[in-house]
Amino acid sequence: MSGAATTRELPVRSAEDKRAFKRELTAVVPHLRAFARGLCGRPDMADDLVQETMLKAWAAQDRFEPGTSMRAWTFVILRNAYLTDMRRNRFRGEYDEGVAERVLTAPAGQEEPIHLSDLHRALLVLPAERREALLLVGAGGFSYEEAANICGCAVGTIKSRVGRARAALAEMLESGDIPDRSSEDPAAHRAILEELDQVAAGQGETAARSL
Repeated sequence: MSGAATTRELPVRSAEDKRAFKRELTAVVPHLRAFARGLCGRPDMADDLVQETMLKAWAAQDRFEPGTSMRAWTFVILRNAYLTDMRRNRFRGEYDEGVAERVLTAPAGQEEPIHLSDLHRALLVLPAERREALLLVGAGGFSYEEAANICGCAVGTIKSRVGRARAALAEMLESGDIPDRSSEDPAAHRAILEELDQVAAGQGETAARSL
């Protein structure tokens, strides 16, 4: 059997399709950057990760289905790239306090938010899968269903991970067992937090388009 007979042909994109794809891809960059910084915590490495995601998304644009969520599609690409880099020991697990603070507040319609300003650093000690779930639902503004689709697991699993992550953070607050404050530049933290606030401000419209 020839390879040509088994190859599935992808639709040919017109010039207008490519322009529309580029516009959508550009619009999700702030979301990608926020998620990447939450995962790896190093702004320089996060920017490399976003660039890698953009290149892979552009190369695979024929696989994107118009009308579906560009944000969710690119988050899957970014997550896979991050996991690959983790296996190569590229990232060391250092996290931005601004991102950690932002994810402690749940999006509307999910669960009661946890406003614990002293728990920035507690995100460091969460298991990777719980931290990821909290980043997606918190900083990413995804619903449980969207986060489950990105992670390739059941909705109940995501709910459990987010719930356990928040419970662990609350327990750390009660016990006072919180990691020492970082000595990183506070201005960098503020810049990241402002960026996340801008992302959050557009979540309602973005979420509505993705449903």
